[in-house]
Amino acid sequence: MVRRPGGREPAGARSAQRESPFGRHGRLRSGLLLSVLVLAALLGACTAAGSDEGALQRGDQAFAQGDYTEALAEYRLVLRQNPNDVDIMVRTAHAFARTGRIDEAKDLYREAVERDPDVADLAAADLLRVARQATENRRDGIMAAAAVEAALELRPGVNLTGLARPLADHFSRNGQYGQALPYYQKAIGEMGPDPNLILDLARAHEELGDCELALTYLDQVVDDVPVLRRSEVDWRMGHCSFELGMEAVEDERLDEALELLQVTVEMGEPRNRVAQAWFEIGEIRAAQGRCQDAIQAFEQAQREELGGGLLIQRARDRIDDIRFRRGTDGPC
Repeated sequence: MVRRPGGREPAGARSAQRESPFGRHGRLRSGLLLSVLVLAALLGACTAAGSDEGALQRGDQAFAQGDYTEALAEYRLVLRQNPNDVDIMVRTAHAFARTGRIDEAKDLYREAVERDPDVADLAAADLLRVARQATENRRDGIMAAAAVEAALELRPGVNLTGLARPLADHFSRNGQYGQALPYYQKAIGEMGPDPNLILDLARAHEELGDCELALTYLDQVVDDVPVLRRSEVDWRMGHCSFELGMEAVEDERLDEALELLQVTVEMGEPRNRVAQAWFEIGEIRAAQGRCQDAIQAFEQAQREELGGGLLIQRARDRIDDIRFRRGTDGPC
């Protein structure tokens, strides 16, 4: 088109020149920009995947080197990106357990087991391994108990070989005798009727107020108990016999009461109960009409009473009552 001198360009020409701010080159640049954005998105996805893979590898390396805290940090990073991955759950739970965070390990293992029941055996074995290490290396009864309880929750009836005795002792030391009992029973099942174990079992029953069962176990070991624990047997037998004897007195089961109280005086323990036991024996003998035996029992109660006291006077009064008021030949 030829431009007229001094004239205006036709409207069509102006429109043709303004169809794009970049013209043909602008369309090329726009296509290039779109390609760059797509490539960046793809690279970003690859970087994220690579990051997860790297964190998992770093976690495995740290775990293999015994740096469980670092391994846990890496595994948790991967788990946040893959919250439903059972394999990552197991790795993370394993690291939780090794760092002593048993409750968190149990919760994560439980979630993994819900997704894959076959994980239960692995989880229980892992927790029991932690429990054994806690009892053998650190003597950490609290961690061992928590790990065993978690393992039993995930896999009931799991084998506790080697753990029953230390767990029973742990619970006993902490006054948790009810929790100690089943572990003592398991330990006896593993180790056989060891006198020390049976004595510990008797103690647990006594502490729980079950003197009848405690005496049953004490009778089993009274002749075999180690010398160092002989005094303990005497005390526990005397104590439980006195408690049960007094119950029998209240129920007027006099023959049974007499037999039990005689065990207390034979053991000579507990020392602060011996005089009372003799006094009660005297009362039983008097009720049976065995007046001379009753007098002898009351006299023994006076001798055994520690530091004087009301019991001495009561025993003296009963002796006088038998001798001077009712006689020794008839009913006392």
